[in-house]
Amino acid sequence: MRSRNSTATLHVEVPAFAKLNLDLRVLYKRLDGYHEIRTVFQTISLRETLGIEFRRARRTELILDCSVVIENNIVLRAAQAVLDHLGMTAWVRLSLRKRIPMGAGLGGGSSDAAAVLFALPVLAGKPIPPDQLHELAAGLGSDVPFFLYGGTALGLGRGTELYPLPDLGTLPALVVASGVHVSTADAYRSLERGVHVPDRPDVTGSLTSHDTLPILGEFQAIAWGLHRAALGHLHLKNDFEKAVFSMHPELASLSRKLKRLGAKHALMTGSGSALFGVFASQAEAKAAAGRFPSGWAYPVRFLPRATYRAVRHRALGEAAQSSFLT
Repeated sequence: MRSRNSTATLHVEVPAFAKLNLDLRVLYKRLDGYHEIRTVFQTISLRETLGIEFRRARRTELILDCSVVIENNIVLRAAQAVLDHLGMTAWVRLSLRKRIPMGAGLGGGSSDAAAVLFALPVLAGKPIPPDQLHELAAGLGSDVPFFLYGGTALGLGRGTELYPLPDLGTLPALVVASGVHVSTADAYRSLERGVHVPDRPDVTGSLTSHDTLPILGEFQAIAWGLHRAALGHLHLKNDFEKAVFSMHPELASLSRKLKRLGAKHALMTGSGSALFGVFASQAEAKAAAGRFPSGWAYPVRFLPRATYRAVRHRALGEAAQSSFLT
């Protein structure tokens, strides 16, 4: 990256990693229209690359070069959010090589947006404090804040309230993305979670209802018991699976296949449609990948938080050394 001055064009390429929801519980619908969730996020080695070119300009011009067309692109919105927050105008070209399957619950778009949020302020020479960056991320999407941190994390609220959990190491896994489209809105509607009204325990879906107490109890057991040695014995769950598998039986079949091939856990991530299996070894995960149609299966590893940050810092080079990202 060339030295910064008022007319220089600066360029970096930053990684954007995918995520899994190791456990996902949906409690109720909130008054703001979002659903209250409890989840365990995990970054994985599946990644795509985002190139960012930046230079100061009299007016803002944002350009996106991408291998696919994405409506209402979150990457452009992230760039605009950064410039607005910094009160500056600039010419920015974003070049995105998509590799994370879209609309599969793997968080590719959210990860791309987070990559812009942490890289663009560094290129501009104006790092944004973590609390403000988190606020920008939450305004873009519920999964975006997690990708500012990576690793293994507890997600509360609509997923934007985050707490670090002990990392699970580099566990081998296999992601299977068949291309089946699952409507997130339909998936949430199928859960039939009622609206929670504060101080009204009689309202369906409230925290004190009989329906959600078991969910919270089960999730607390997962959060407290989550560590590498115990992972194979935990009852991980995704609340969307029952409804989504009913709408798309082929996904249920893929989940069963992962288990037959030796996965210790086989679950859907997010509201679908990607599934993942955790395996005892990378060799087993790669062997299982060969049992699925070409282009469906991705052998991966869990990506610890320290590794996630180190890869990101290396991508930014010396520019990151003076920022809060170090």
